[in-house]
Amino acid sequence: MNVALASLSAEPGQANEDFAAAAFGAAVLLDGASVAGADTGCMHGVAWFSSTLGGLLLSTITAHPALPLADCLADAIRAVRSLHEGSCDLSYRASPTSTIVAVRAEAGALEYLVLGDSTLLLADHDGKATALTDQRLDDVGKRLRGPVDALPTGSPDHASALADYRDALTELRNRPGGFWIAGPDPQAAEHAIVGAVSLDTLASVTLLSDGATRLVDTFHLATWEAMLTVLDLHGPDELVRQVREAEAGDSEGRRWPRGKAQDDATILHWLLP
Repeated sequence: MNVALASLSAEPGQANEDFAAAAFGAAVLLDGASVAGADTGCMHGVAWFSSTLGGLLLSTITAHPALPLADCLADAIRAVRSLHEGSCDLSYRASPTSTIVAVRAEAGALEYLVLGDSTLLLADHDGKATALTDQRLDDVGKRLRGPVDALPTGSPDHASALADYRDALTELRNRPGGFWIAGPDPQAAEHAIVGAVSLDTLASVTLLSDGATRLVDTFHLATWEAMLTVLDLHGPDELVRQVREAEAGDSEGRRWPRGKAQDDATILHWLLP
């Protein structure tokens, strides 16, 4: 496998709550989340949750190639739950959660699973890019985040509005009419977006956390195809650098309203033979 990986925490010295890894013929990316300032009921933290779930998911999808990816995710969630339900209260609505992107190459096809607002970017041999993202979280967010976007990022009023927004999101998490994300309940896996595409049609497969897709879906400074050109020519480190440069030029969110001035950014770029 020809894989390039870059991951950078939002701030120096701050825990990176993203996780990405690859094994032969498979890859996963997770973006951990919690409600800022809220008691999660978990003594381990979001970074532990996303990395532990990610490692177990990658192990499961490679060890059981005939098992559907949604079933692999459900099994991995159960395994993580068993590791900390004795020490943590997993009934908290703010318990750690994570987006999921998982892919597996098997029998001439690329199977994929997407849950939450991380992105799977598929590139064909003509350079055309297809982005697969679970839009349910974004759809819910658009209904709720007006007060957040009206305030300067990082200001006290923005922080207060952001906390209210995240509380409201939490009430819609893993519920009909809301959005679905990996947390303590393995049933969330049943709501993942799954599919398959012929490997012969693909030139590359890229997994991105939402902190890495900002150039396209938040800042509108690039297209998916332009992003692929950067990845192919310069690698994921350069793409992360460009994201940070754009963030630094609008640190108060005046041009591009957003919850965080900077976010964890992770890219796994897999070039197919």
